Amino acid sequence: MAELGPLCVGIDPSPALLGRFELPDSPDGLRAFCEICIEALSGVVAVVKPQVAFFERHGAAGMSAFEAAVALGQDAGMLVVADAKRGDVGSTTEAYADAWFRGPLAADAVTATPYLGAGALVPMVRAARATGRGLFVVVTSSNPEGREVQEAVRRDGSSVEASLVRTISRWNAEEAHEAGSAGPGRLGAVGAVVGATGGASPEGLARLAGVVLAPGLGAQGATVADVARRFATCARGAVLPVAARAVLAEGPAGMRAAAERLGDELAAALCS
Repeated sequence: MAELGPLCVGIDPSPALLGRFELPDSPDGLRAFCEICIEALSGVVAVVKPQVAFFERHGAAGMSAFEAAVALGQDAGMLVVADAKRGDVGSTTEAYADAWFRGPLAADAVTATPYLGAGALVPMVRAARATGRGLFVVVTSSNPEGREVQEAVRRDGSSVEASLVRTISRWNAEEAHEAGSAGPGRLGAVGAVVGATGGASPEGLARLAGVVLAPGLGAQGATVADVARRFATCARGAVLPVAARAVLAEGPAGMRAAAERLGDELAAALCS
């Protein structure tokens, strides 16, 4: 991010985008789509985020294409976030930790949902630390339908999203303490997904000590100015805005230039 700027591009091979790229809605089409995107974005963006659902549609062959996309991105020098939003309890979470941090599906980070209880994600937290990968916990989604749950008030008077931020902050503080490397600017293995749309950022986000993955830029309505305002209290270099359709809709010929423009705007707004 320091070298290439604070932009993550979502790789979302939806039927509509495959058609725009004149590719078949098939595992071969997925592979070709990812190859085109990664080649175009290499050297321009630091992070790509393939949405696992679009690969799962095609079963085992689709997931094979996902594995290939992760390898392509990493070979191109990018970090790859698997947008899988996994989360469960007990032995199921242990199995998710094996799959997404130690197994063939492992990317550089994975997204997780905490709505079966944040404590249920602890096996994934431990796996992220042990493998040097990252875990992004959904705190505030970019879709308005999620607000009813995320802004709900708990018995202690805090919102659900504020409670999740506190939990992530505690996990990162524990990691820093165990490593003996606590201090300003240190980012832990656990980050938060906080949509770039909406008003004020969740309470306590400035103390997260982790990366904020911020979807919603472009097609979902958030602007660069919205991102700068919503995350003004976050540490410099700790916010990773995500754009997908705003870049991919430019097609094979235009996506590189679109990513460069957006990345430059974000760098000026967030890093200056």
